[in-house]
Amino acid sequence: MPKYQYQCKDCGEALEVQQSFTDDALSVCPTCQGDLRKVFNAVGVVFKGSGFYRNDSRSTSNPSSSSKPAASDTSASTASTPAPAPAKKAGKDSAA
Repeated sequence: MPKYQYQCKDCGEALEVQQSFTDDALSVCPTCQGDLRKVFNAVGVVFKGSGFYRNDSRSTSNPSSSSKPAASDTSASTASTPAPAPAKKAGKDSAA
């Protein structure tokens, strides 16, 4: 469970409370019964550079033409070409 920081608007006391995501935010200071506000700090991890978003890995050209593999075109051309005949073995039978 994450920890949240609160600060009282009246007395200035700081609190750090471990709460679930579904729990309601605290609103009353336990010391003076004043109003609490949630304190937000800077993010500890920042992702910079390319490669962190889905569209970073895609090319700027037409995506439908680049998504088709080129191997399907070559397999169609080799299927229509007949296979070469196997070579005959040289041995006793071929000399006679």
